[in-house]
Amino acid sequence: MTLATLLCRAGLLAVALSVFSLPAAASSLRDRMMQRAQLGQDAGDARPATVPPDVRVIRDVAYGGDPAQRFDVYLPAQGTARAPVIFMVHGGGWQRGDKAMASVVQNKVARWVPHGFVLISTNYRMLPGTHPIEQARDVARALAFAQGRAAGWGADRDRFILMGHSAGAHLVGLISAEPSLAFDQGALPWLGTVSLDSAALNVVAIMQGPHLPLYDAAFGSDPAYWRAASPLQQLKTRGAPFLAVCSTQRRESCPQSRNFADKANALQMRAQVLGEDLTHREINEELGLPGDYTRQVEDFLATLDPVVARRLYGR
Repeated sequence: MTLATLLCRAGLLAVALSVFSLPAAASSLRDRMMQRAQLGQDAGDARPATVPPDVRVIRDVAYGGDPAQRFDVYLPAQGTARAPVIFMVHGGGWQRGDKAMASVVQNKVARWVPHGFVLISTNYRMLPGTHPIEQARDVARALAFAQGRAAGWGADRDRFILMGHSAGAHLVGLISAEPSLAFDQGALPWLGTVSLDSAALNVVAIMQGPHLPLYDAAFGSDPAYWRAASPLQQLKTRGAPFLAVCSTQRRESCPQSRNFADKANALQMRAQVLGEDLTHREINEELGLPGDYTRQVEDFLATLDPVVARRLYGR
């Protein structure tokens, strides 16, 4: 190896070390690298869920004419009556993911369906053909369709709970902030919303700062669209109770959640934040496993309705 080569490599190494020795630059770069890795995790494993023997599944219920407008219904195998419904929306950067992925439904189904809940997991049209606001309308269409047919599955149309992860959490957050998006599609009011580490509660702030290319693909360059697609900016009136679960490992996740909750509470809309030392994917995948995290989410769910509390705790 020549001296020139050694000096060149040493120089490149020095530049790299100098970048990472600058606290602000290093922190920003590390944060973006971690965010890129974590936001990609939610759709990186297409492994389908394993369904317990005491659960029956009705797959690919059509709520629209597009092949993506389908949802799956998970029911207690022995049947139920007037069951509360957890209505789950998968993530995937608004462009990928699936309702049947193990990380989306497996632990939630195993935990809650045997307790007498029905769990519905929905797909929706995605990028590049369908942008986030219309994706939210798809979720609303699916919600309205499911509410209209709930009785046939032994479920209660008046006891739906919205839940979403990552991009799906953005979509349920947008519907919760601007319920007319749902009501215009025929949906009925729901009991509450659980946002699992939303990818975008404040779209405006994300787009005005350093951000990943996936946000440009989703939200474009028009600030008016950013505001229209942003749960924080669309939150103007009191809505259903809201739980924002956030990863303390993602720098922007919990601050955005707290800002949303503060604005919601100022509007007399009950909202709370649950910070968890889990990765973006783990917040989705581990919900339903025995432990403090699941218990805290269930404590919130129990406040929404006496029937929900009885199904969870038997009282």
